[in-house]
Amino acid sequence: MIPKAAILSVFAALLSGCAATDAGPGYYWQSVTGHLKLMQAARPVQEWIDDPATPPPLQARLQLTQRIRSFAVSELGLPDNASYRRYADLHRKAAVYNVVAAPALSLELHRWCFPVTGCVGYRGYFDEAEARAFAGTLGSDLDVAVYPVPAYSTLGWMNWAGGDPLLNTFIGYPEGELARLIFHELAHQVVYANGDTQFNESFATAVERIGGARWLAQTDPATQSAYAEFDGRRQAFRALTRDIRQQLQALYADDSVNEGTKRERKDQILRSFRERFETLKQRWNGYKGYDAWVAQANNASFGAQAAYDQWVPAFEALFEREGRDFGRFYDAVRRLAEQPAGQRQAALQALAPTAATATDTTP
Repeated sequence: MIPKAAILSVFAALLSGCAATDAGPGYYWQSVTGHLKLMQAARPVQEWIDDPATPPPLQARLQLTQRIRSFAVSELGLPDNASYRRYADLHRKAAVYNVVAAPALSLELHRWCFPVTGCVGYRGYFDEAEARAFAGTLGSDLDVAVYPVPAYSTLGWMNWAGGDPLLNTFIGYPEGELARLIFHELAHQVVYANGDTQFNESFATAVERIGGARWLAQTDPATQSAYAEFDGRRQAFRALTRDIRQQLQALYADDSVNEGTKRERKDQILRSFRERFETLKQRWNGYKGYDAWVAQANNASFGAQAAYDQWVPAFEALFEREGRDFGRFYDAVRRLAEQPAGQRQAALQALAPTAATATDTTP
């Protein structure tokens, strides 16, 4: 279970020097140098397409991304700028690695605070070893997880330098998923509420779902079938993780159960999760895309899911309220982002009363 996208704390370093409250110069140094290396590796898509050394399958995928990119502008009203007009091969499986942590008996993520991006429930590293080293310092009283992130957004701030590039970490995704990822990342450039990860990710997820459905509707049956198979696995896994998450939440909220018993039941729930996953996976013809996530699943893992779908039903309702007009929808979301957090959440709750409990954040 790998999130499709994330606004990462690494970007704060690019904008705010070393003035963060939860990071020192070493963290910012890896952030700045890691992002600069990524940007330097990127070349215009057309150069890759014209290069005889570029494998034909990659040429075809890059051409596809530019059609998706144009669709994002013409059909979804997303920004027409430098982002996703270049491509970089990072020679690794992820753009960055996120560290997340949560208490032993809670799904509430620990938060790190940074200028510009605000407080977020993860801390990003360009080097996996550094991420795991930091995770190892967080103490035995926390559940900690490290997961790969294939893409991140710089919120449009780096368009002057070439924008966010396409990456080898996601270029091979099924067509429908590739389109959704690009739509998601571009949505982050439209609206960003400082320090409200659930708002930001839920908004971008709503845009990717609406846009992804529109993109797939105009593709050929083979593409639609391939995506249906991909999404079928995801939906089955979502149902499983949703059930486990609800069990954990109910357990932790039960004041009649003492701490020792809660820990025992937590272990039982997680064992059941892994057993049920193995049964589920037997239908997938050897697909192993969720294995790594399941192997380390803990409170931090399940807590990290909550950012992506918490308010999606509310944003979808808002899209309908605004007549399915993207311009009006984005303006309405901007107005929400300008409100204090409490008012913003109340407005979202009013749009979709079940949204607060309809968390379904498995990518």
